[in-house]
Amino acid sequence: MKNLLIIDDEKTICYSLKFVFEDEFNVYTATNMYEVNEHIENKEFHIILLDLKFGDISGLDLLDSLNLKQKRSQIIMMTAYGNIESSVKAIKKGAYDYIIKPLDIPKLKNLINRSLEMNKVKEFIKEEKYNILGISKKMKEVFDVIDKIKDLDIGILIEGSSGTGKELVAKAIHEYGRRKSKKMEIVNCGAIPENLIESELFGHKKGAFTGANRDKTGRFQLANGSTLFLDEIGDMDLNLQVKLLRAIQQKEVYSLGGEECEKIDVRIISATNKDLKREVEKGQFREDLYFRLNVVNIKLPDLKDRKEDIPILVNNFVKEASISMNKEIEGIDEESYEILMNYQYPGNIRELKNIIRRAVALTDNHVIKREDLPSELCIKDKRSMNKGIVPIKIGTNLSDVEKKIILETLKITGENRRKAAEILGISERTIRYKLKEYKNISGQ
Repeated sequence: MKNLLIIDDEKTICYSLKFVFEDEFNVYTATNMYEVNEHIENKEFHIILLDLKFGDISGLDLLDSLNLKQKRSQIIMMTAYGNIESSVKAIKKGAYDYIIKPLDIPKLKNLINRSLEMNKVKEFIKEEKYNILGISKKMKEVFDVIDKIKDLDIGILIEGSSGTGKELVAKAIHEYGRRKSKKMEIVNCGAIPENLIESELFGHKKGAFTGANRDKTGRFQLANGSTLFLDEIGDMDLNLQVKLLRAIQQKEVYSLGGEECEKIDVRIISATNKDLKREVEKGQFREDLYFRLNVVNIKLPDLKDRKEDIPILVNNFVKEASISMNKEIEGIDEESYEILMNYQYPGNIRELKNIIRRAVALTDNHVIKREDLPSELCIKDKRSMNKGIVPIKIGTNLSDVEKKIILETLKITGENRRKAAEILGISERTIRYKLKEYKNISGQ
């Protein structure tokens, strides 16, 4: 049997929980720090139930120690209703989830079962040092590259579609590298107007141009001794590319309106959703700058190419959304999982996160169901598409074709007229009218 540790300074809670779980687990209890240390030094636990307020000791402080010494454990926080904010902090520090006192035993059992299913995933994630979710082979390759380059002062180009997490990878390289003591500066080259981006990068002196009422320090100067992340570098104007290349080569910059150069020590990480090599061939991006930026290339996969990561991401997004919206959503049902696994995600991880947040916001259930997902996902689901094939013989009357399609769409949506209307691009009122018409015809 698996080992379960209950940490609570109230003996009655420890004894009650031991009675509940002793048929399913080897149950150990701790009501003081001596017992806690004795257990965690000598046993390996699969599940730890931790009281957020353990006597005079903060459960958050104890959580750090447990994460270090019990790396394979899933930790569930037990908290009073007023301590939900602290429970959110606990999850950010590595706890699996939290449950509010007085404890709902069926809910706690369900929580424990789900946490055990995620145990293998958590073991993988804890071995990684980067705050990026993923167990797929493609993401493992990304992690391996990060591990090799995080301390190197070389040009790093991150390529990937929108929503694949390029900024997250850039932050991981910086925050786990030797330059982590200073803040990474971020510039979105596609979001700043062309007439302002040079000043944003290199700074300006008072009076350098109309509206320059004071000196401005550029991002290069702010990133001195640190990292500068140039997002959407493929959108940068060709004229500015020349100045950027000079700054990288000479390791010095001139502020607009300034006469003296400033020496800089900056590592450049850039990112793009474009094929920069092709942009070079088209004359839209300088080849010499491309080679400076692209010493090491990291290609991030689309979500459709790393589908084994979807369950982990879904679980994490459900948890995040539930906490932020103060709702108790336990997860998603099997049918919804299948729909999410079959979808292609043109918007990648960002789209998946939005889908889950929408579902959590709109659901009236404790589990996300098919009807909580956007209708376009359901109609694109492979199973729905197969079920939704309506055979029409050549020569069939158009009114009969219309009838077949409306009735089949209603069948797919579980007789949900609103969703059927959305799929067909007609009003719900039209569907009601048509159903009434079909009923009158059949009754004649």
